[in-house]
Amino acid sequence: MTMRQTDTTAPLAQYAHAPILLLIIGFLMLQPLSTDLYLASLPSLATGFGAPAATVQLTLSMFVIGFGGAQLVIGPLSDRYGRRPVLIWGLSLYVVASLLCAAAPNIALLIVARFLQALGCCSAVIVARAIVRDAYAPADSMRVIARASSWLSLAPLTGPILGSYLQVAFGWRAAFVALSILSALLLAAVVLRLPETNVHKNPKATEFSGLAANYRLVLGSREFWAHALPGALSFGSIFAFISGSSLVLIRVLGVPTEWFGYCFAVGVSGYLAGTIVCRRLLPLFGAAVTLRIGSTMSLAAGAVFLAAVGAGLAHWSVVVLAMFMTMGAHGINFPVSQSGSVSPFPQQAGTAAGLMGALYMSVAFGVGTAVGATFDGTLYPLALISCALGLAVFASVRVTATPVARATP
Repeated sequence: MTMRQTDTTAPLAQYAHAPILLLIIGFLMLQPLSTDLYLASLPSLATGFGAPAATVQLTLSMFVIGFGGAQLVIGPLSDRYGRRPVLIWGLSLYVVASLLCAAAPNIALLIVARFLQALGCCSAVIVARAIVRDAYAPADSMRVIARASSWLSLAPLTGPILGSYLQVAFGWRAAFVALSILSALLLAAVVLRLPETNVHKNPKATEFSGLAANYRLVLGSREFWAHALPGALSFGSIFAFISGSSLVLIRVLGVPTEWFGYCFAVGVSGYLAGTIVCRRLLPLFGAAVTLRIGSTMSLAAGAVFLAAVGAGLAHWSVVVLAMFMTMGAHGINFPVSQSGSVSPFPQQAGTAAGLMGALYMSVAFGVGTAVGATFDGTLYPLALISCALGLAVFASVRVTATPVARATP
């Protein structure tokens, strides 16, 4: 079965009655919305709580820590007990944690609530990745993920705009009220419409011996690293802008808060363009060449940004252009990375998705911490970090490349 012979928008027959693709999109949207919806509020949080920028950045960094660490647990749990129960418990936690965020009286409690929110968000994202492996044929999964990613880009496109207006009209708490409503709707959809897709439950998935065996299998696979490492570094490159764009655009370059969302949306539209390009490249060149093209774009984006800042171009359009290019490269890298990391492991899909996600979040935590710690009121730290990550993405693809990573065109 090849990609051209299969309808990649339809799941396997036993799941045809459920809106699998729509639910996958909704689950994946939780992650970008959990950060993008309140990005415009970061400067206000610092002012309102009297906290330095590095402390406010912990609301992002602790989310990343919780999200990354939980994947090592949630993946195996979904392999053992099934996708549906893990989703129900995770989304329930997300609803409660979002309400705690909205009610937080101080920055410390907000940071703790964000950590709890990350645990719930993680269940939705990890299970979504595993469901792709459950419900779609392996040869189709990259194009399915690319299709879902095109719709997924609506979240980072509209989220910052909505968040900016919520901030101006109601303050930062409104963003978390909106997230609680969205997650409650997803929870209802899971309860009412989502069947169990894990037909290969592994009773030993959470036992130490079984867990260790699965970890050895996945981590010992060159194919896993050939996809997961470039994807994680590519995610780190966009997280640099997620965590640093509001500071440089609003504080350094004087962009009004209500306009920040539009600037961010223009940059993130590069991701939508990248996923569309990815869907065109895959059937023409295969996964390996597509990833090489995306990694080259990552390097070009970072280099252009650093060169522009070095030339003294301190303007909001420079940041937006660099973000557009970086997001576009990630739109190509991400579908290949995600599918290529999980597809080789049909009976360890949750574990593979968890390990991949933990790697993503580890890189993002390091990047977010670096962006907050190096912020000095100029564009130079962000430009240097962006360029270094672009180079790392490019190098990782060349170092880990393997002929096995190619997809059938």
